[in-house]
Amino acid sequence: MAEQKLILPPAEELEEEFVRTASGPGGQNVNKTSTAVRLVYRFMESDFLSDDAKERLKTLLGGDKDFISILARESRSLPDNREAARIRLSNLLKAAIKVPKKRKPTKPTRASQEKRLASKARRSEIKANRRASFD
Repeated sequence: MAEQKLILPPAEELEEEFVRTASGPGGQNVNKTSTAVRLVYRFMESDFLSDDAKERLKTLLGGDKDFISILARESRSLPDNREAARIRLSNLLKAAIKVPKKRKPTKPTRASQEKRLASKARRSEIKANRRASFD
């Protein structure tokens, strides 16, 4: 599999916390090691993203949050969980950095307008034939 390029802010802007709760088998070792990772990025305070990207990121997060908090605990391995959290953060940042294309408004063609009107006229005629005549 091709190695994907991660887009990450400087390491000093990331807050990393090692949490004890990790899932999966592991016996007693799971209870004494902190392998889950919580990664917090306060993007509104950062100079890494442009103002437009920050607004898109706020929209992606669905509200008025000014930080991203990612909890990775899929693996019993601390390095694997750190990598998973960074990949998820990178994917969010990639989505925010990508500038959406401007929509160009278009008009329907004359042929499509005529086709639509002909279809409506046919449908109207079918319905008119269903009506009872009172002569």
